[in-house]
Parts: sequence; C-alpha cells; structure tokens
Amino acid sequence: MSGPKSILVVTGLSGSGKSTAIRALEDAGWFCIDNLPAPLLNKVTELAGTHDRLAFGIDAREGSYLQEAPQALDEARRAGHRVDVLFLESSDEALTRRYSETRRRHPLADKGGVAEGIAKERALLVPLREHAEHVLDTSSMTVHELRRQVMARFSPASSGQLALTVMSFGFKYGVPSNADLVFDVRFLPNPFFVPDLKAFTGKDERVARFVMDRPEAWEFLDRTFDLLAFLVPKYHREGKSYLTVAIGCTGGKHRSVAIAQALAARLKDAPFGAGTQLWDRDIEKE
Repeated sequence: MSGPKSILVVTGLSGSGKSTAIRALEDAGWFCIDNLPAPLLNKVTELAGTHDRLAFGIDAREGSYLQEAPQALDEARRAGHRVDVLFLESSDEALTRRYSETRRRHPLADKGGVAEGIAKERALLVPLREHAEHVLDTSSMTVHELRRQVMARFSPASSGQLALTVMSFGFKYGVPSNADLVFDVRFLPNPFFVPDLKAFTGKDERVARFVMDRPEAWEFLDRTFDLLAFLVPKYHREGKSYLTVAIGCTGGKHRSVAIAQALAARLKDAPFGAGTQLWDRDIEKE
C-alpha cells in the first residue's frame, strides 16, 4: 500500500459548480473521480498507486450511499490520509435561475419542481456540510471566478502558503458570505457622481486616479497592507490555508475596484502575498 495521500471530497448542491471545480482540480494535477459511491472511497484510495492527491465528487446522486459518506471520511483519516471537504453552495434564487437557463431537470425534483428538489437536497447534504473545511458560496460567481478560487486554494503553487484573495464588491448586493475580512471604502468620494467617470469602472486609469489621488486613499492602503502583513503569517501559523479580503463600496464598480486593484498589486510584491488573486464580484452589475 502507498503512503498517506491528500483526499479532497467535492460536494454541494446541484447547480453550484461541482463539475467546474473538479475540472479545475484536474488541471491542477489532482486525480479526480466524479460521482464516486462513498463506500468505494477507501478502496479507490488504496488502488490509486503513485497518485498522492485525490479528488472525489460525492453528492445527492448517490442516493442511499450518501449517508455512508461521513463514515468513509473518518475511515480514511484513521488510515493516515489527510481528508478535506469542499462544499459548494448557492442561494435558492441562483440555483433556480441556473436550472431555468440550462433547462436541466434537478435530480431530486418531483411534482414540486426545482424548488422542491433544492429543499430535499439541502436536507440530504447536511452531514457533509457539517464536515466541510472549505465552503464556497457560488451564488455570484461566474465559472471563471469559481475556477480561480479553486486553483488558488488547491493548486500545487499554493501548497505551503496561505492563499490570498482580494475581492471588490458592492454593499447594495450584500456582503460576501465567504469574506474573512471586510473593509468599507465608502468614506472616499464617489466617481459615480462625476459625469465623465460614471460610465467607467475602477479599472479605468481615470477612475483609479480619481480614487487614489487623495491622501486618505493611500493612508487606507498603507494601514490595510500593514494589518495584513501582521495577520497573514499568524493565520498561516494556525493552519489557515486561505484568506479572502473584501473591499466594499456602494455598487462595487468604482472605489472598491480601484482600491482592491491597488492592494492586490502591493500584496503580490510582498513575500507573504505572492500569488494573490483579484476578484471584482459586482463590476458587471448595473
């Protein structure tokens, strides 16, 4: 039998992006099997040979096998393997919209339609949700954003260091549920009220210059960077593997985008922030 392996179980609600996550893991070098019956997890692990990073998709399609998943995970841990669970979830509204757009049938839908299927699935997945070390809410993510999040957390390049994501967002669309640290930059003048800038985003040089061309913006950037320089090594020391820093303004298009862009650029040049990811959650929203 080969030595201890890293096992990642990818699970969550149908329509939340499990297939996208598994494809990203494959590209990152994981040996992946989707829709694996939970009782076979340890047998497949034994037969995996030289593969030391295994990702298994386990979800409600398993039917009666699903209830055996927590026991299978515990057995793998007792065998000396590192086992993590990545749980993908989304709001009912986002899931319903995705099923409507693709015209797919929810695997648990009956006469009650998609809403009934989602409710049934949430109940069935509670045990796995409770075992999850990693939870991603994909309600507002595109497939590209989800892929970046998965790669940042589970690619070999991120091994041994804490993966940092800087996210811009708009408070009008809600505070990101997966944010670890949230900063509010609504104290800065808003380019939305400048006619020549309103139609552009914080990625535009003119908007970025308007936001950053004032002492309080640079002071905020300096203080936030110093705070992260203090916190990140300590989070890493305690075993935290990823950190999402959310920068919010009203609509998520101007101030937060410019500040997040400047902060991410500075973090990428710091030893503790190499590989920092940037995600503008609400930049395309009206």
